[in-house]
Amino acid sequence: MTSILTRSLLRGAAAMLMLLCAACAADNAARKLPDTPVGMQQDFDAQHGRWHTTVRRLVKPLAGSQDWAEYDGTTVVHPLVDGRANVAELDVTGPRGRIQGVSVRLFDPRAQRWTIQFANIASGVLDGGISGGFAGGRHGVFYGHDTWNDKPIVVRFVVDVIDSKTVHFEQSFSSDAGATWEVNWVAVDKRL
Repeated sequence: MTSILTRSLLRGAAAMLMLLCAACAADNAARKLPDTPVGMQQDFDAQHGRWHTTVRRLVKPLAGSQDWAEYDGTTVVHPLVDGRANVAELDVTGPRGRIQGVSVRLFDPRAQRWTIQFANIASGVLDGGISGGFAGGRHGVFYGHDTWNDKPIVVRFVVDVIDSKTVHFEQSFSSDAGATWEVNWVAVDKRL
């Protein structure tokens, strides 16, 4: 019974978020971003399931800091809507606390692009969203506009599927419209 209820809630959430992500994709298209590979509906299939996750997070992005925090925990990726959407649940802890988050990934077959939005459970707010795709199903690149400390930034998120048991994620911010980038999030998932 619990799994049926959970799947039903996830499907409902995915349907509502599809509308939000469509607006995000339209906003990103209106403000020119770098080109990304064309996506396919199967791009995230290799990531479905349960993973051991390690995270390194830059404590103060875009501040010239080199103070990194480390976390360890799990990510669980649930496929939805025949693979056109999935939800990734992140739960990691470390000396600097706990990060719990939800990443919603939706595929737009017309644009052949994925839209990804993330919410840190502590804030309960979805980020500005990113969009992109995968080259050969193994190297994904996603961009989006957002703000950091009330200043406009460009976000770049790179996903590398190393093999069937390892996925590498890297997020960078740019405060100069993509001329320079600062990495602020590195995660490695190992299949459990």
